[in-house]
Amino acid sequence: MTARTESKKESEEMVTNENGNVNRCEEVQVENPRKSLKLKKMSNGQLEKRVYKIVLTGGPCGGKTTGQSRLCTFFENLGWKVFRVPETATVLLSGGVKFSDLTEKEAYKFQENLIRTMIQIENTYFELGKSSMRNCLIICDRGVMDASAYISKDKWEKMMSSNNWNAIEMRDNRYNQILHLVSAANGAEEFYTTEKLKKLFKEHACRSEGVDLARELDYKSAAAWVGHPYFDVIDNSTNFETKMNRLIESVCQKVGIDIGDRLLATSRKLKFLVANLPPDSEFPPFQDFDVEHQYLQSSGPKVQARLRKRGQNNHWSYIHTIRRPNVHGQSRIEVKTQLTQRDYINLLAQRDDAHFTIYKKRRCFLVNNQYFQLDIYKEPSHPRCKGLVLLETYSSLSGEALLNCLPKFLNIVKEVTGDPDYSMFNLSLKEDWSITKKFCHSLHDDCSGYKLKQSNGVTNKQLVLNGHAKG
Repeated sequence: MTARTESKKESEEMVTNENGNVNRCEEVQVENPRKSLKLKKMSNGQLEKRVYKIVLTGGPCGGKTTGQSRLCTFFENLGWKVFRVPETATVLLSGGVKFSDLTEKEAYKFQENLIRTMIQIENTYFELGKSSMRNCLIICDRGVMDASAYISKDKWEKMMSSNNWNAIEMRDNRYNQILHLVSAANGAEEFYTTEKLKKLFKEHACRSEGVDLARELDYKSAAAWVGHPYFDVIDNSTNFETKMNRLIESVCQKVGIDIGDRLLATSRKLKFLVANLPPDSEFPPFQDFDVEHQYLQSSGPKVQARLRKRGQNNHWSYIHTIRRPNVHGQSRIEVKTQLTQRDYINLLAQRDDAHFTIYKKRRCFLVNNQYFQLDIYKEPSHPRCKGLVLLETYSSLSGEALLNCLPKFLNIVKEVTGDPDYSMFNLSLKEDWSITKKFCHSLHDDCSGYKLKQSNGVTNKQLVLNGHAKG
């Protein structure tokens, strides 16, 4: 089908090293009866060319146009080639199409053809990126899933089925990262006026959304992408200049470029222990995924290698991850490589027998413009994982501000960021922790001792949430 990502044809490296400099990574190989599988990695100190595809989405007046320009300048200054894919809806609507003039049948067909056109336009840029001699960043002004925000759920599912499309390919495998820029109508209302927009941005003069409608469109466009494994929400908790820096920072983090303090990087991954799973009715709209993690044999005790299989309705995406500790004071390196199913099956030959397979149900949802992933551990597993529920998010907030954004319907026990007892590597160990020599206390401390570093102002010992002390 047209929407199939290039990752079905070949493995694509997603995240590599930092500083824009190259740290040598060993090649990952698997022997099979016919030939060895070699993943694309660094060789001879040189980094292989990468194509990194992102989507900028969000409601009206969120900063997408400025964000595109800033990203383009930043990455071009690093020596990357940058392509900017135009918004397909704008291209088609500028030709005289008015939704108010279309019948219901015509509107449905227009949306279907819009998606087909978008896929073809994007594929054109994706092919250019593959043939480029430089690392290439491709910025898509909205992506195929945005169309689902403007059509009923029944019609969207009918359209997906009739075109043999599925969310795993259209959403998860097609793009490396999704960035939702929250509309100024949600959190920066004083900067959202349609008249001001008309004066400042003539190209957007057709924009007439009121604040309430803009908020609704903003939420719908975010909800369309819930479930993507690398979905970042850039809200209006800071001024606009800092918002743009946070956008660049988020992309750099996923790509693996060390930006130092140039953009005042503050966002970090946070993990919380949840007491139990509430009824589905208490959740906002969510996406559930079946997830399997397999740990692989690695080149040393300080290196962790694993495979992830993630999917819905028997459609899957596959990721290979290598985590390395601090080297010469640099931040931890995490290398993620998107795999084909065949690569995944071949790499399973490297499974580490010291670890159980980890089975999870992963629930993705939005609360207060914050994207959350809830991991519900499933059996078969080690008894230590029975009933375990962990909440993860990325945030630059701290203290009370962080507590206030956490889901109120969840019974959060404590923060466990950096706690080795809740590391998936340790949770999957077959041996008891009291006797195993493989227990990793901390990647940051060369697995020699646990040192939890709390930089977010939230204690790991006790949380007070919903009026109750936890811990």
